[in-house]
Amino acid sequence: MSFRFEDLNVWHRAVDLSNEINTLVKSFPEDERYSLCKQMMRSADSVVLNIAEGSTGQSIPEYKRFLNIALRSAIEIVAALFLARKRVYIKEVIFKKYYEEYEVLCKMITKLRNTL
Repeated sequence: MSFRFEDLNVWHRAVDLSNEINTLVKSFPEDERYSLCKQMMRSADSVVLNIAEGSTGQSIPEYKRFLNIALRSAIEIVAALFLARKRVYIKEVIFKKYYEEYEVLCKMITKLRNTL
């Protein structure tokens, strides 16, 4: 048995990025462990989980609602990246990498939502 979300490229990309964010925040200062780090991990996981949950929904409007939540969580990661860069937790090259990755992911989520 497989679940519908397992066939979605956007879900696989979100999983990969979530794992990368989880690894990235481990390099942040200890005093951010329960603040920015946890928030970034929750947001990255939220993208994955909402894409999955929405795909098994009862209706198209419900699916779109979950994709909207996933999109907002992805944008939250981008905002957190700005904070991390401003606080000098990440270098510019890392910021640009994930900014671009999440820009692509947001476009993928939006495209999926608009095709429903």
